[in-house]
Amino acid sequence: MLVQQDNPKPQNPKSPKFHPNRFSPSKSLDFSTWVSQNLYKIITISILITTVAAVFFLRNTGDPAAFLCFRSQTTTPQTLTLNYPQIDYDSIAPIVDNTTPYSRFRSDNWVIVSVSDYPSNSVKKLLKIKGWQVLAVGNSKTPDDWSLKGTIFLSLEDQAKLGFRVVDYLPYDSYVRKNVGYLFAIQHGAKKIFDFDDRGELIDDNISKHFDVELGEKGRKDVVLQYNRDNPNRTVVNPYIHFGQRSVWPRGLPLENVGEIEHEEHYNEVFSGNQFIQQGISNGLPDVDSVFYFTRKQNREPFDIKFDQHAPKVALPEGVMVPVNSFNTMFHYSSFWGLMLPVSVSSMASDVIRGYWAQRLLWEIGGYVVVYPPTVHRYDSVESYPFAEEKDLHVNVGNLVHFLVSWKSSKRRLFEKVLELSYSMAKEGFWSEKDVKFTAAWIQDLISVGYLQPRLISVESRRRKSVINHGERKDFVPQKLPSVFLGVEEKNTVNYEIGNLVRWRKNFGNIVLIMFCNGPIERTALEWRLLYGRIFKSVIILAENKNLDLVVEEGHFDHLYKQLPRLFNRFENAEGFLFLQDNTILNYWNLVQADKTKLWITDKVSRSWSTVPYDGNKDWYGKQAEMVKQVVKSMPAHLQVNYKDHTNNHDSSLTICTSDVFYIPQRLVVDFIDLVNLVEDLEIHQKVAIPMFFLAMDSPQNFDSVFSKMVYKRKPPLNITTSFYSPEVSAVHPLRVSNEQEFIELIRVMAAGDPMLLDLV
Repeated sequence: MLVQQDNPKPQNPKSPKFHPNRFSPSKSLDFSTWVSQNLYKIITISILITTVAAVFFLRNTGDPAAFLCFRSQTTTPQTLTLNYPQIDYDSIAPIVDNTTPYSRFRSDNWVIVSVSDYPSNSVKKLLKIKGWQVLAVGNSKTPDDWSLKGTIFLSLEDQAKLGFRVVDYLPYDSYVRKNVGYLFAIQHGAKKIFDFDDRGELIDDNISKHFDVELGEKGRKDVVLQYNRDNPNRTVVNPYIHFGQRSVWPRGLPLENVGEIEHEEHYNEVFSGNQFIQQGISNGLPDVDSVFYFTRKQNREPFDIKFDQHAPKVALPEGVMVPVNSFNTMFHYSSFWGLMLPVSVSSMASDVIRGYWAQRLLWEIGGYVVVYPPTVHRYDSVESYPFAEEKDLHVNVGNLVHFLVSWKSSKRRLFEKVLELSYSMAKEGFWSEKDVKFTAAWIQDLISVGYLQPRLISVESRRRKSVINHGERKDFVPQKLPSVFLGVEEKNTVNYEIGNLVRWRKNFGNIVLIMFCNGPIERTALEWRLLYGRIFKSVIILAENKNLDLVVEEGHFDHLYKQLPRLFNRFENAEGFLFLQDNTILNYWNLVQADKTKLWITDKVSRSWSTVPYDGNKDWYGKQAEMVKQVVKSMPAHLQVNYKDHTNNHDSSLTICTSDVFYIPQRLVVDFIDLVNLVEDLEIHQKVAIPMFFLAMDSPQNFDSVFSKMVYKRKPPLNITTSFYSPEVSAVHPLRVSNEQEFIELIRVMAAGDPMLLDLV
């Protein structure tokens, strides 16, 4: 039983117990006496009635902003502390199906597909597959009268009645509602689940022809080629190269790996039988990301990409990963726990992140992923590709893979490792606490429907059993299939624009961007993440009012520096932290040459960094200066000496910096935190504290001058114009973006430095 539940089920009321002499004898009171003795009750009830009336009024005024404002003022602030869910495994009750007509139905083999429209031809053709039960999972877009003979259909209403805990976390309009379908299939006897997409057609209408449906004693006793581990730094591969397409890469492959198009020099071999997750390749429109889709398409002609159907299947060794999707993937019973589609990430990232998460845990039970030759054909409908829905892929997937490969756990049961890894991923920012709670609910639901978790296998045992040691290497040279339809020449490097994006991502991929928004976050938070999230390790957005739905944290600019240590501790392995206000635009392509081990700030920009004289504590500057003196006196020797050596007349002048943009390398994080602790409760303003800290941490001569060439104006322009904005500088201040249209205008002028930004609009 999960200790923390969002919607605990009400318990059956127990019979009341009667106690003799429970009530004191009644008293005869006149009205004034009664009022005086019960005054606190009257006041309490009056406040309650007033509150209910106010809420009722606001709900019916038609002004949702007023209601949200009222809620924000009356709701107790929630902490950002990440709680580790506690599961009482011995108290989890079974869940039985007593709400559908299929309560007694059982099947070993299931095909699960999400449907948003009436049955497609692809879904209808699935019914031809013998021995497989098709389960269609609906969402809010699915027609109410959806029906297909021979198919089990779960509408939103059906899903809500099943009693699964995970339902409370699922969005209504997303394919991730397949989570309910997975649990339903397991509840009804599933041993194999084919995760499928209703836009694809299974080649030859035969699953067993393409996948290893039977494993163990019933399976084929063959061996499988396996990627080699000669390069210990390789953590992810592009399987499309093995199947003849060197210019194509799958959705979820880190962009920094796109240019690695050389085929495998040699392979190892592994015993068949533990390929618990089997990923198929798709002809036609393979599973590619929006970067490929936009940059490789010259015209409106649909893609019709062919892969080598005769290439042998290939396994992934422990320590090397591959993108796994929900379009064309076979899961065996031992990997059913890995079917969980996360809910706090973007829809086009959910299955890929699930795949990487599951692969890491799969190693713990001695399992591995195998990629198979073309198994389905997907048709390119020539529709706009959802770049925005892939934001979590281009932002974090490379860092996620490195994190997963290095992750270790001492837990002794698989479900405990599953929960621990989900918690660790939330701590690192790869998904939110919602998915930690969701994982706990998923584990409990698995147990409730009768799923038995696999046993763990030690690292030593996995290594002994993994590779067949014949003392020789196995060779296979992939075909080089035609790729003229791609609209590009086959090269050893990707095109110029993608090459730049990869270079920027490599340079800034371990730097955290901390952004403070003065503008309306409801209309800009997602846009800022799309703009900068492609480049940086993570984008943390702070504003005066937090927004849990947009993952915007609360922060107050006047003393925002006091919150930075908490954010630094959240990303202990980050290379550095870049702070940015939303009225300053960062031209990241001009920051590549900056030294990431040095401090960056606008000390060379006179309108941003200045010295103000003061006379005692008669005005605001004088009061701030007096507090600065207190901090300087308490500084450790090395910090105090630095500060005094580089401040002229610090007894009569105060250094001010607008603090619109600055960077702190990891090596100076400890000094920064120490300085924040010295300030304690003093009300030193951000514009005073930041220059004081920087002058104490290092000499201005050692600051990187990357921001010395930024465009800095005191008065913002009336609108965004190309004459004010320049792609040739490191940053531009001020440019304010308050809505989607202004963001589009900004993107168009920034595209002069990063042409691929046009894909965002």
